[in-house]
Amino acid sequence: MHILIRLLGFVKPHRKLLFAAYAATLISTALSLAVPRLLGTSVDRVIERGELRFLLYTGLAIIGVTLVRAVFSYLEQYLRESLSQRVTFDLRNLLYNHLQRLSFAYHDSQQTGNLMARATADVENVRWFVNMGLLRTFNMLVLVAGVAALLIGIDWRLALMCLGFIPFVLVRGGFIARKLRKIWSRAQDINGELESIVQENLTGMKVVKAFARRDHEIAKFSSKALDLMQANIAAIRVQATNTPLMNFLFTGLIALMLWYGGQEIVKGTLTAGELTQFILYLAMLQMPVRMTGFLINLLSRAGSSGKRIFDVLDAESPVQEKAGATPLERVQGRVTFDHVSFTYTGASPVLHEVTFEAQPGQVIALVGTTGSGKTTIVHLLPRFYDVSGGAVRVDGKDVRDVTLASLRRSVGIVQQDVFLFSATIRDNIAYGKVSATDEEVRRAAQAARLDEFIKGLPDGYATWVGERGITLSGGQKQRVAIARTLLLDPPVLVLDDSTSSVDTRTEHQIRQALEALMRGRTTFVIAQRLSSVKRADLILVLEEGRVVQRGTHAALVAMPGPYQEIYELQLRPQEEAGLAAEQGARL
Repeated sequence: MHILIRLLGFVKPHRKLLFAAYAATLISTALSLAVPRLLGTSVDRVIERGELRFLLYTGLAIIGVTLVRAVFSYLEQYLRESLSQRVTFDLRNLLYNHLQRLSFAYHDSQQTGNLMARATADVENVRWFVNMGLLRTFNMLVLVAGVAALLIGIDWRLALMCLGFIPFVLVRGGFIARKLRKIWSRAQDINGELESIVQENLTGMKVVKAFARRDHEIAKFSSKALDLMQANIAAIRVQATNTPLMNFLFTGLIALMLWYGGQEIVKGTLTAGELTQFILYLAMLQMPVRMTGFLINLLSRAGSSGKRIFDVLDAESPVQEKAGATPLERVQGRVTFDHVSFTYTGASPVLHEVTFEAQPGQVIALVGTTGSGKTTIVHLLPRFYDVSGGAVRVDGKDVRDVTLASLRRSVGIVQQDVFLFSATIRDNIAYGKVSATDEEVRRAAQAARLDEFIKGLPDGYATWVGERGITLSGGQKQRVAIARTLLLDPPVLVLDDSTSSVDTRTEHQIRQALEALMRGRTTFVIAQRLSSVKRADLILVLEEGRVVQRGTHAALVAMPGPYQEIYELQLRPQEEAGLAAEQGARL
């Protein structure tokens, strides 16, 4: 119940709409209750007095009441839907905004498809809870209360006989709700896992095709879909046992009422019109009885969905902007790592006592084997993660003491895994600076050696890029990402193996532009190619999260150690291949 009560908190900002819906429901229900009374009175007038014309008056009155009720029924349904849509709009946006604020550490531990299910299917279940569970339940309670009052007013003994089933319905409903909540919680978890499988499969379709794993993926999806089907069938089985029982109970009550009511008419203690009212009012209770199982199902699903949603909303980002954080302004670019250590949640330490300082305008190269901690170092700079020990400072200010927005505006990153949005090339370049002019976008593309390619496209900068940039080559995507970062004009630049997907000639073109643009910026370069590191002011060689060597390329090559080994095994062949390519080009 505490989940459902918490969900009701999202209705509070729209309480005027809620009260209007309740008012429409009350009036509509009151008018519906008037019809059996009119019919019952009409039956008695005709039988007792033979006033046949009273049937005409009754018919006209019922038509009038029905027309007015239709207006308020329309208002009730419109207001009910409007309220549920507004609540889910607020909830969906709150959930999405919270996901945007959560740090890398949270998303590292979550499945994308599962989060998508919470933002779509689970939010939709909450909408049904507000629309049908909250307002429709109120309608049913008002109807049951009104019918009970009217029946007691006619004959309290017959009324108690007819209404005696209500406590049983409530107890039975509570039992079914508890049972269904566990089943729906399981079903919604499976649904999230199923969406994760679909999302991963579609994203990695090229890998699936390349490794001929179609049958494996089909079997994996089919197995999870079977689990979902069985969970849904289990819920239906529980619900299906409840509905026939309620219908049988209702039918039995009608038979009991006819038997007892007929005897009362013979005794003269009950009129035919009053028994007619009893039958009609009891018929009105048939729909609430039949909907009991449906509403219990809705409440159970809403409880399960609400828990999954609040699990996300209650998640605390490990990276928090402290109260009183100050903006980082006029950044010069001095970056200091002071005895920095870092550990991912539930993993062994990744960085150990990393200490270095980058002066404004310097180029710092990070070299090491895969998993040595290169990318982790540059992720700590914009606070994608927070250090476990030590401190990262920009211009002497601890990055934990400044606002996240100002910090990330000051650090431009070209990541190794380039991500482009389904939008135009211009929109992708201007993603970090949406106010950029066309001329600014063009200059950034020129700097990334992309302008000539874009001009050759049919729609130029308005050319639509497919999902994740599927219509562009790896090198073209890399250059779009470089242009996007350069347009931001950050004082600190991070190039995370940003030339790894381009050929030697394209890399040379990009390098020419970057050499000019890197002047005056503090630049961190993560790369495996010699051209990316040999001109660095400082090279840091990492092994298992520790800086084991530091210095310039010339100094490190002459010094026995890991860098010399990397140079001999990997960088020297690249250098020789590059020289051979240049000689071939000249010939």
